[in-house]
Amino acid sequence: MNGDLVRAPVCPKEKFYYRGVDRNYIWDQTMPQVSVIMAAYNAERTIGVAIDSVLAQTYTNWELLVINDCSKDSTSAIVSSYSDTRIRLLQNEKNCGVSISRKIGMEAAAGKWIAVLDSDDAWTPDKLEKQIKLAKETGAGLIFTGSAFMDDEGKPIDWQLHVPKRLPYRELLKQNLVSNSSVLVNAALYRKHYAIGDKMHEDFAIWLGITAEGRDAYGIDEPLLIYRLAKASKSSNKIKAAKMNWNTYRYVGLNPFTASYYMCWYIVKSLLKYRHLK
Repeated sequence: MNGDLVRAPVCPKEKFYYRGVDRNYIWDQTMPQVSVIMAAYNAERTIGVAIDSVLAQTYTNWELLVINDCSKDSTSAIVSSYSDTRIRLLQNEKNCGVSISRKIGMEAAAGKWIAVLDSDDAWTPDKLEKQIKLAKETGAGLIFTGSAFMDDEGKPIDWQLHVPKRLPYRELLKQNLVSNSSVLVNAALYRKHYAIGDKMHEDFAIWLGITAEGRDAYGIDEPLLIYRLAKASKSSNKIKAAKMNWNTYRYVGLNPFTASYYMCWYIVKSLLKYRHLK
C-alpha cells in the first residue's frame, strides 16, 4: 500500500465519559478537504465493500483513515492491499474500542470536514459530492443523509429511512435521525464536541452538542448511506439501546424529568422505525 501505515498511540486512559476540547489547526489547499474516519475490528468480511464505496466517490478530494483496533483476522492485510495513496492505515497498539479508535483517527485527520463510515456500511458514489454542495449553499456545519438498508449478508432490505431538510436540537432529542455513517461534519465542531462512552450513543451526544449551539443539522433525503443491520452491533439489543439513549440524555445535561420526557418520544419513534426492519 502506498498510503501511510502508522502505529497509533496506546489508548488514552479515559473515564466513563470524555468531553473533547476545541482545537485550532492550520489548513491549506494542499490538504484533503474531507477526512473519512473508519474504525475497524475483525472486519475482513465487510471492509472491502466499505473502502470500495469511498474509492467510488465522484468527489475525490478526500483521505481515508482506517484505524485497525488490533483485529485478529485479515483486516489489516485487506486495507494494506489498496494502493491508493489517499488511504492511511493506523494500527492501535492495543484494543481500544470504537469511540477511542475514532478519536485517534480524528486527531490524525487533516481535512476541514470529517465523514465517518463504519467498516460494515457503504456509500453511494455521489454521497460526498452532494454533501459538499449543500455545505457550500447553506453554510451548514453538520449534514446527514437518508439511508437504505442491507441485512448482515449484504442483501438489500426494501425500506428507506427518510430525513428532514433541517433538524434542530429539540427535534433531534426526540429521535436521532443522524446516522453516524451518513454525516459530513465540520472538523472543528467534531473535535469540540467529541464524546467517548461505550455505555451511551457517543455519536448522538456529538450531534446534540453541535445542534445545542443553535446550529441545525441539514438533511439530504436520499439514501446515500447503505446501512448494514449487523446482528452483533451494540445497538441491535433494543433494551441496551434504550439504556444507552438514556445515558446520552444525561451526558448532555438533561435532568431526569426532561430526559424521561424525551425517552417517551424515543420509544414511540423507535417502535415506528423498527416495525419496518424486523
